Amino acid sequence: MKDGNEAVSTTIFVTGVNGHIGNHIVRDLLEHGYNVIGSVRSLSDPQKVDHVRQHALDLDCESRLVLVEGDVLDADGWAEKLSGCDALFHTATVYSNSKNAQIIIDTANKGTTHLLTAAKQAKIPRVIYTSSVAAIGSLPKGREKTEEDWQTLRSSPYTVAKTESERLAWELAKKHGLDLRVINPGAVLGGGFAKPTPSVDYFPDAIQGKFPLAPKIPLPIVHVRDVARAHRRAFEVDEAKGRFIVAPHKNKTIADVCRTIREQYPETKSPRHAVPRSLMFIVVFQDWLMGIFGAERRMTRKAVKGYFKGDANLSSKKATDVLGMEWESFEACITDTVEAFSNES
Repeated sequence: MKDGNEAVSTTIFVTGVNGHIGNHIVRDLLEHGYNVIGSVRSLSDPQKVDHVRQHALDLDCESRLVLVEGDVLDADGWAEKLSGCDALFHTATVYSNSKNAQIIIDTANKGTTHLLTAAKQAKIPRVIYTSSVAAIGSLPKGREKTEEDWQTLRSSPYTVAKTESERLAWELAKKHGLDLRVINPGAVLGGGFAKPTPSVDYFPDAIQGKFPLAPKIPLPIVHVRDVARAHRRAFEVDEAKGRFIVAPHKNKTIADVCRTIREQYPETKSPRHAVPRSLMFIVVFQDWLMGIFGAERRMTRKAVKGYFKGDANLSSKKATDVLGMEWESFEACITDTVEAFSNES
């Protein structure tokens, strides 16, 4: 483990620092004395850089944060950017259910190839890779899933991308002799996002009561601050090896989230009750109807069928024991997310 003095001379390169996870990693690293070089696709876009730079301003450590421009779909230039760094945290991905499927998959796979190849060329001693529980899977239903499990469904482009790209990362690590550690977060809640992700973008609809009953779609949940801490701890703990599921609030559902919103914020219209599985066809129809008027489709028949094949029973014991994680409460996950949307309005 790094002490405070050693951390000052340690530089971490983080891709995708404008994202929900990436920008929290930046803050956590800066808070613990590290130097950070972060990459974004465009330095001229305030939405990609302002909230990241704000961390250094808040902590009065602007000299320890450098932002550089780079697109993970481009192969050239990454080894030079990584030169002299002590670790690579690769978080850059497209987390979406609506964008072009090929863009989602290419960003994951090509980005992984480009960055891990560059890490080899730059002699990076340790790589921390952001995967997802989407690569762990939700099957078999009724059994606790661990780091030994792998996704077997191809239910969405994002699931395919995260599974394929993590497998590719392990192949490249073996080929290049990289010290690779992988973080597999669940649905990431909490504030501090420049743009809402699919893990939180339903919160405004829930708060406004746009659906009277909440679906019992399974979700393993984690606070974004815990995801950031897990990345740092995976770097700091020398004996940390392999994958780490980071989803301490297991066996939760969207209905649990909505009910907790209502309990903590009684003034909202968040649904208290869950829709029975036998009536999910109504949710699918409502989603289709809203789609006609331009809303993003979330509850297609295929998606709902996939959700209920498995469960959210995943074990975070390895992360607790090896990384020394002390988890944020489920209530904090909900409160911080609701407050983030309240501050936007």
